[in-house]
Amino acid sequence: MCSWDSTLQKDSLDMEYEQNDDLLKLSHRETWKMQHERLHVKHRGHEAMHAEMVLILIATLVVAQIVLVQWKQRHCRSYNMVTLLQMWVVPLYFTIKLYWWRFLSTWGMFSVITSYVIFRATRKPLSCRTPRMVYKWFLLIYKLSYAVGVIGYLAIMFTMFGFNVFFRIKAEDSMDVGVIMLFYGLYYGVMGRDFAEICSDYMASTIGYYNTGGMPSRNLNDDVCAVCGQKIFVDVDEEGIIEDTYQLSCNHTFHEFCIRGWCIVGKKQTCPYCNEKVDLKRMMNNPWERTHVLYGQLLDWLRYLVAWQPIIIGVVHGINFSLGLE
Repeated sequence: MCSWDSTLQKDSLDMEYEQNDDLLKLSHRETWKMQHERLHVKHRGHEAMHAEMVLILIATLVVAQIVLVQWKQRHCRSYNMVTLLQMWVVPLYFTIKLYWWRFLSTWGMFSVITSYVIFRATRKPLSCRTPRMVYKWFLLIYKLSYAVGVIGYLAIMFTMFGFNVFFRIKAEDSMDVGVIMLFYGLYYGVMGRDFAEICSDYMASTIGYYNTGGMPSRNLNDDVCAVCGQKIFVDVDEEGIIEDTYQLSCNHTFHEFCIRGWCIVGKKQTCPYCNEKVDLKRMMNNPWERTHVLYGQLLDWLRYLVAWQPIIIGVVHGINFSLGLE
């Protein structure tokens, strides 16, 4: 009897080893498909429980949206700070958990350089070269994230229309590249804009050309840029070699690089000197550049999805766990 039991146990172990060997021989897609089929078999007959989980998800999303909108309207500054912290910490958690070392390296480089830029922007007294350095860095991040996001989107469209077949590229490989690049572009675009706003707020208060009442507290010469404090050598009507000179509707003049960084990157639509409203359409004669403004609005809309969606899903999982739903 003992020998018969040992023989059965040995046969079952051999079958299990053979199944594991078969799983190792399967491709990643086939393994995922097999696991998906097992999941369907496991949850068969649980339709009522699944419907309850869907209702919990919808209710949580609605309540979370109402709470976030009210928070943003009543305490915008704290909402933006917490959102920025979420944007910075949540991807780091998933990166370490899932071993995404490539993203971790880019995240580390961005964090180190941006921390130095913020350190320079918050020093008092403010160095005359700091504003240009700050805006150049965030404008570079802005353009790179825009380009990477567009390339990622084109790669996704390239795969969806089947053009990858002509280049003998697997659909999952080209789709993975497109999704990763799109995520990189959106993530660093949002982070760059938020940090740029923090720096521009600090520098505006440090430069001190206008106070909280909107009146200038310092005198500005006609040949000095109010953003960087440096002289303007190119007239408004002249074409500069490196950059042009812009004149706003309030007749104050600025370096092109400075005022574009102030308005587009730092989301400031007021004159740095007199606090008058700035008409961005007058600044952008090139129609292709208007897409950058639309892209900035898209980043504002996606901030909710990137920063708060994982937290909301975590709350949903907690509710399901507490109710015994699987």
